[in-house]
Parts: sequence; structure tokens; C-alpha cells
Amino acid sequence: MNTLVSTEELAAHPAWRVFDCRHDLGNPELGERQYAEAHLPGALFAHLDRDLSAPKTGRNGRHPLPEAKHFIAWLGRQGLKPADTVVCYDGGPGAMASRLWWMLRWAGHEQAAVLDGGLAKWQREGRPVTAEVPRMQAAPYPGKARASMHASLALVEKKLKRAALLDARAPARYRGEQEPIDPVAGRIPGAKNRFSNDNLAPEGIFKKPELLRSEFEKILSGRNPSEVINYCGSGVAACHNALAMEIAGLAGSRVYIGSWSEWSRDPARPIARSV
Repeated sequence: MNTLVSTEELAAHPAWRVFDCRHDLGNPELGERQYAEAHLPGALFAHLDRDLSAPKTGRNGRHPLPEAKHFIAWLGRQGLKPADTVVCYDGGPGAMASRLWWMLRWAGHEQAAVLDGGLAKWQREGRPVTAEVPRMQAAPYPGKARASMHASLALVEKKLKRAALLDARAPARYRGEQEPIDPVAGRIPGAKNRFSNDNLAPEGIFKKPELLRSEFEKILSGRNPSEVINYCGSGVAACHNALAMEIAGLAGSRVYIGSWSEWSRDPARPIARSV
């Protein structure tokens, strides 16, 4: 299947599995409350902090990557089967949904996509929502993590001078002019900026594949997609860039889930700024 599905496609396939990934970084319980009020029919909720992240230790990032076995066990508790087609959505932009999309692919579940335009587009079109929470029969999920998709801190440090690092944060954060979330401002040395919001057209859906490809190829300057390591603040928006690259036909990039929130915790690691 495609990595991106339209509202029309999802509406035509009621048997597809759906996950609501809404999350507010400033109010972490808001997404779950919104889900309880209204969500897409058949959708289960995936909480970024509880379900899609490991515990914070003070040395790792704000949304650390869980151990594969823990995430795969969570998939089993959701009743997911290897043959299921999964669609992930959030309020609209797709950053939170792309985190689950990336983790599903990382766990070996290829039949995963993000809903283009998310809940915002679904509701604009007058499509149904519900407060009913579906009940799924839990069963062991036979997943296996794909190490080639993930860039660990050690790998980023090792490849620092050779990798094509793409920073998905807003330009002011990339330049180190401001840092509203993490304690230290700046970027990983050598990184180029690809703000994840730039993946979207004004109407809130992803740009056309040809345009995305042109924009990413301009940034990559001939580098192979397999050399790319996407990062952001805490490994969420970076998945949005990974998704956009897939849509553009530029497959094979990695995501550094620890991202800036992990990198910047050690004052011995180098930091770059443009101010």
C-alpha cells in the first residue's frame, strides 16, 4: 500500500485498523481526552508518552525509542495482526501519526500509512466520528525490529562527519536563535534544515510526490537517501520528514529518535549555531 492514504480511501475500507495519535506537547493528556470525546470509527488511541516512548532517564531524549519487544507487545495488546492494514492519524499535520507509522515499519509491519490531512480534513468533509471505543482481542504479534531504520546516538556520533543529517525543527530552533522546549539551543554540527511543516501544502495535506522529491533532492545535493539521518527535537517531526521522503520515492533514510533533546544533554557533545 501507499505510505499515505486519503480520507476517501479510508472511508472505503472500514476493515482497516485505525489509530488516533493526537498529542499536545504542552498538555500531554489532551489528545486522549479528545479521543474519548470523538474519534474516527474503529480507532484505538496511541499515546505518544505512554505507548510510543520509553521512560525518560535524564540522559536520553524527551520521547525515547522503546525496546522493540515492549512496542511489539503493545501491538499484540491492540489485537494487531501481521496482515492488517493500519492507518495512523492525528489532528491534521501528521507529525504524531508519522511517529506511529515509522514505529510500525520499524517493528516489521509494512502495511502502514498516514491519513493525509488527518482528523481536520475528515471532519471538514462531514465524515462520521464516534465516542465508542472498539474492543479488540489481544494476541501475540510476531514483529522483529529493523535496525536499518534507526540511528542510535552512538551511530550519529560515529557518522557525524559523513552522514547527511536533516533537522526537522523550525528554522529559528535550527539556527539556535531560540529553544522553547529543550534546555540548550543549537543543532548537531553538519546538519541541514528541512522544517517538517514544509512537507505540507497550504490546505494541510502533503505536497505532491514530485515537488517533495525536488525539494529534498535540492537539500541533499546528490547524497543517497540511505545516508540521511533525520532528527528533530524528540524524534517525532523527524518521522514526518522520513515519511515525506518515502512519499517522494526517496526511501531508506534513518531516524535518530533521541534527536536534539538527547544530543544536547551532554555538554561534551559539539553544538553548532548560526547566530
